[in-house]
Parts: sequence; structure tokens; C-alpha cells
Amino acid sequence: MNKFSIFAIIIIFFASCGGDKSKTEQDNSQPVTEETDAAATDAAATDPSTYDPKRGEGKYSTVELGASLDQALATKGEEVAGVKCTSCHKMTDEKLVGPGWKGVTERRKPEWIMNFITNPDPMIDKDPEVQAQLEICLVRMPNQGLSDDEARNILEYMRKNDGVK
Repeated sequence: MNKFSIFAIIIIFFASCGGDKSKTEQDNSQPVTEETDAAATDAAATDPSTYDPKRGEGKYSTVELGASLDQALATKGEEVAGVKCTSCHKMTDEKLVGPGWKGVTERRKPEWIMNFITNPDPMIDKDPEVQAQLEICLVRMPNQGLSDDEARNILEYMRKNDGVK
């Protein structure tokens, strides 16, 4: 190739990288798009001022518990916890990877527990107590993808662990 051919290729390359300025200006004046809607939703999702520390964040606003333990649910919860939870959590107050579970049902409302185990990410981002715990444990709780029934079973197992009869 001669110098003129190389020069022409370089000019064509740079010309093709540029965009039509009038199109760019037009795109900037477009109404809100799905991308900007998603960004606004993400910003609201991480806004700690909208967070309820008693309930947490998620779909559970009330969780009805029986006065006594539902042994069948607790047994199912122990099975689920054995697969999804006990590699990081002990049943005592001792930290493993995550905090121990002893006393959790006395410190937290059932709605908070259900919301946290089914929807941990926004709660980790907003809850000051969870953030303080994260500084101790250094590992974010992953979303285990628990079903509503699995979460309820685990809650009942936690109640059993805390001495509810």
C-alpha cells in the first residue's frame, strides 16, 4: 500500500467514528427513556430516607405468627436452613461468616426477618444496623432465591431456636 492509501483509510476510519451532531443533540432532548426510568428507580431503591427499620424492605408488611410453634414448619425450615443458611450462620450467637441466629426473633419483627431473607440487597444498602453488621462480617448476604414458603419455614425454625414452644 502506498502512503496515500494508508492516509485515506485513516481519514475514513476517523470520519466513521464521529456521529451526526444534529442527531446527538436530538437524542439529548428526547423524553425520559426506560434507561433513565430505571436509573431513577435504582436511586429511589437506595434512598435510606424511605426505609422502615422495623419492617425492612420487601413485600411483607405483616406476618401472622401463632402463639405456639408450628413444629411442621420448623422442621421444614431446619431442612431448608441446612442447605441454604448454616454454611454461614450458627444457631448460637457466635459469628461464622454471618451473624449467629440466637435471639434474632426477639430482636427483629417477623416482617423484617421475612423481608431480609427474601430481599437482602436493598436492606443491606439502607439499614444502618445491617451495614454495621456487614462491617463486622465483611461479606454481604447473598439472595438465596427463597420461596415465600421456604422463608416462612425458616422463620419458624428461628423461633424454635429461640425457645418458642
